[in-house]
Amino acid sequence: MDSISRYMFEAGMLKRVKRSGWWAEKVENPESVAEHSFRTAVVAFILARMEGLGEADANRLCTAGVFHDMHEARIGDMHKITARYIQVERELEKKVEREQVEGMPPAIRDSIIGALALSEKERAILKDADYLECAFQAKEYLDIGYKGAQTWIDNIGERLRTKSAKRLHAKMKGMDSNSWWKGLKKLD
Repeated sequence: MDSISRYMFEAGMLKRVKRSGWWAEKVENPESVAEHSFRTAVVAFILARMEGLGEADANRLCTAGVFHDMHEARIGDMHKITARYIQVERELEKKVEREQVEGMPPAIRDSIIGALALSEKERAILKDADYLECAFQAKEYLDIGYKGAQTWIDNIGERLRTKSAKRLHAKMKGMDSNSWWKGLKKLD
C-alpha cells in the first residue's frame, strides 16, 4: 500500500505543475498538467472512436491520456523554448514512468506501463489528442484576449496527423469557446 499511496500523492503533484508554455503568452495562471491530461484523455477517447477504433481501444487510449504526462511530476513541463536547449528523450520519460511504479503490485505496475505501450496508430491518435487539447485550450485563451494563442492554434493545425483531429481542429477554430452553454441557462 505504501507504493500505491506514494504514487497517488505523486499524481497529485500534477495539479500543481503548470503548463509552462503559456507563460510566454503572459497567461499568469495557466492550466495544470493534471487539467491538460484530463481533457487529453477525453479527446483521445473521442478521436479513437472517430478513427474507427473499437470501444476497448478507445478506453485504452483514454487511459493512456490520463497517464501520458505522469513523468512531468518529476521532470516538470518543459515548453518549446526550453526544448531548444534541453532535449528530453522518450527514453528518459519511460525511465521516470518505470521508477514511479517500482514497488507496486505487479498487476497494477504492469497495467500502468502497459497503458503507455501503444501501437504506432495509437501513438498518432494520442499525440493528436495531446495537440488538439492544447489547441482547444489556446482557443479558450484567445477568446478571453490572449492574442498570441492564435499562433498556437495555427502551429498545432500543421502538426495533426489523423483526419479526425484535422476535422475537429478546423471546426474548433471558427467556434466561440463559450458556445457549449448557450441556450442552457434557465431564465425563469
